[in-house]
Amino acid sequence: MTEEPRPPSNIPEYSVSELSGSLRKTVEETFSFVRVRGEISGFKRHSSGHLYFAMKDAEAVLDAVCWKGQAARLGIGPEDGMEVVATGRLTTYPGRSKYQMVVERMELAGQGALLKMLEDRKKRLMAEGLFATERKRPIPFLPEVIGVVTSPTGAVIRDILHRLAERFPRRVLLWPVAVQGDGAAAQVAAAIDGFNALSPGGAVPRPDVLIVARGGGSLEDLMAFNEEIVVRAAARSLIPLISAVGHETDTTLIDFAADLRAPTPTAAAEKAVPVRAELVAGLAEQGARLAGAIVRGMEERRRHLDHAFRALPHPRRVMEDCARRLDDRAERLDNALPNLVERRRAELDRLGGRLDTSIRAVRVSEMAATERSALRLEQLDQRLAAAMPRLLGERSGRVEHAGKLLESYSYRNVLERGYAVIRDDAGHPVVSASAIRSGSALALEFADGTIHAVAQGQPPAPAVKARKTPASDGRQGSLL
Repeated sequence: MTEEPRPPSNIPEYSVSELSGSLRKTVEETFSFVRVRGEISGFKRHSSGHLYFAMKDAEAVLDAVCWKGQAARLGIGPEDGMEVVATGRLTTYPGRSKYQMVVERMELAGQGALLKMLEDRKKRLMAEGLFATERKRPIPFLPEVIGVVTSPTGAVIRDILHRLAERFPRRVLLWPVAVQGDGAAAQVAAAIDGFNALSPGGAVPRPDVLIVARGGGSLEDLMAFNEEIVVRAAARSLIPLISAVGHETDTTLIDFAADLRAPTPTAAAEKAVPVRAELVAGLAEQGARLAGAIVRGMEERRRHLDHAFRALPHPRRVMEDCARRLDDRAERLDNALPNLVERRRAELDRLGGRLDTSIRAVRVSEMAATERSALRLEQLDQRLAAAMPRLLGERSGRVEHAGKLLESYSYRNVLERGYAVIRDDAGHPVVSASAIRSGSALALEFADGTIHAVAQGQPPAPAVKARKTPASDGRQGSLL
C-alpha cells in the first residue's frame, strides 16, 4: 500500500532549535526589564557562587537565578520565606523548555518583612551566643590608639575627631568603608578583621579600641550593619568594640554583638576617652588633698612628739637614777657572795645530820633483819633434824614392801615347785618347742642351779586347729 502524498500547506515548519530560539528572543525582548514580587523558596547557593531559587505566590512559581557577579552586589542576603521585589529580565532555557528570571537587584518587599527577617536573624545569632554578656570586654580607660571604621567623607569622622580633640586628643586610625549600598557589609567586616590582624608594636600600631560608626538613616540605609557577616566580625573581634550606628533611637544587630553601644558617633568618642580637663582637675584636687594630708600628718606627728617629750623625764635625772641603782646593785653584790656561802654551809650541815640519822636507822634495820634471819635459819635446822628420821623410816618401809611384793611375783618361787626355765645360747627364754633346732645349745635353769644341754631330734609340727563344723538344724544332712 503506497502512502498518499500530503496536501500542500502554507504553514511554515520549524525545527525544535528554531522554535526555542524564537521563543527566547520574544521573551527577552518583551520582558527585558521586569520587577517581580514574591516569596523566595528553595534557595540554594552553588559552589560556583551562583544563586538558584524560585519566587512564588499563591497561584504560580517562577524560577530565578542570580549570577555570581550580581550576587556579590545584592543589598540583602536571600533566605527561604523572605518576601522580596526582584529586578531583572526573563529568559528561557531551551535545554529543558523552561523560562526563568535573571535577577540583578533585590530588595525586601516591605518594612514589615524586613523587620521580621531581622528579628529571625537576631534570634538565630542570639541562640549561637554571639550576644552573650560574658563575651563582652571592658573598654580601656585611656586608649593610646583608636581605630575608626566609617566613611571618610561623611560628617561622622569629623564629629569623632572633634570630640576626641576636645576631651583628650588620641591617635586615630581611620579604615575607610562604604556605610550603605552594595558591598558595604563586606567592607565593614573586612575593616574589623583588618584592625584585629595588626601586630602589636608593628609599623602600623594596633588600636586599643574600635569605633564602628555611621550617621542616621532609614532602616534600609542601616541594613549593612544588620548583615550577619558584620555581626560575626564584631563578635569575634579581640579588640574592644564600640558601635555607634544611626541616632539614639536606631538599633542594629551590631549593637548587640559590640562590647559597648553608643547612641551616636559623638557619644562613642565620649565613651572612648575621658575628659582631659576633668582628669587634670581631679589630679590637681587629689594632689591638693595629698599635700594637705601630708601637712596634717606632720602636724599631728609634731604634736605627738611634743606630748611625748613633755611626758619623758629629763635625761640627767634618768642618768642619776641609773647611777643610784647601779651603786645599790654593786653593794648588794658584795654582800651576796658571803651570804650565799653561809646559806650553803648551813644547808650542808643540815643535810649531813639527816644523813647520819639515816645511816643509823639503816644499820639498826639491817641488824634486826639479820637477827630475824638467823632465828628463822635455826628454826628450819631444827625442823630438818626432826623430819629426816621420819622421812628415812617412811622410805625404808616403802622399799621393804616393794621387795616383798617383787619376791612374791618372782619366777624363782615357781622353780622351787619343780619347774625349769630354758634359755637359748643368747640367754633368751625359749617358750615354744618349734623355736628349737636340732643341735642348738640350751641352758636349763632350776631352783638350785643351771645345767647346759644340746637339743636332739626335730621339733613337732605346729598344731592345726580343727575347724568347727556348724551345727545341723535338721533340715539338710551332712556329706561327711
